[in-house]
Amino acid sequence: MTVRQQILTIALAALATQITRFLPFLAFRKSMPRFVLYLGRVLPSAVFSLLVVYCLKEVDPLSGSRGLPEALGILTVALLHRWKGQMLLSIAGGTLCYMLLVQGVF
Repeated sequence: MTVRQQILTIALAALATQITRFLPFLAFRKSMPRFVLYLGRVLPSAVFSLLVVYCLKEVDPLSGSRGLPEALGILTVALLHRWKGQMLLSIAGGTLCYMLLVQGVF
C-alpha cells in the first residue's frame, strides 16, 4: 500500500468507528426503546457469566492443583467486589491473585 492508501484506510476506519459510536445516540435521541433498556440491564451479567464458564471450562478438579488457583481467584474477585463495589478493581485483583498463585505457588 502506498502512504496515501494507508492514510485513507486509517481515516475510513476512524470514521466508521465514530459513526458506530454516535449512531445509537442519534437514533434514540428522544426515548430509549424498552428492549434496549432491558438489554442494558441484563447483558453485563450474561457476559460475565459467559466469561466465567469459558475460563473454567478446562479446569480439572482431579489433577494438578485441583482448581485451587482458580477458586482463590474467584474468591478474591467476589470479596473485592463485595468490599469496594468497583468492577475494575475486582477484576484486576482477581487476575493478579490468580497469576501470582499460578506463577509462584502452584
